[in-house]
Amino acid sequence: MDVRLFRIVTGEEVIAEVVDENASTVTVRNGLVVIPQAQNIGFAPWSAVVSREKPELEVSRTHIVYVAEVEHNIREKYDSIYGSKLVTPEPKGLILQ
Repeated sequence: MDVRLFRIVTGEEVIAEVVDENASTVTVRNGLVVIPQAQNIGFAPWSAVVSREKPELEVSRTHIVYVAEVEHNIREKYDSIYGSKLVTPEPKGLILQ
């Protein structure tokens, strides 16, 4: 899965799986809005009433402020909701002596 963080012009930060993209749009599914909390981060469904038969949303690039990679532990939380349920180890650097 190609999962990315999108900052939308409305101020929402959305984590979603990218299904397709072209010069003018990005098609996503399984979007979650990131909700900052005092000690943690929560999630809420983004566009919760989208049809289950066609769950993809086409988002105009003009409504996207930026796109970023998702932090490893946040990606694990996303995967536990929508993904394969596999937990992958955090990438580590080489230790040179």
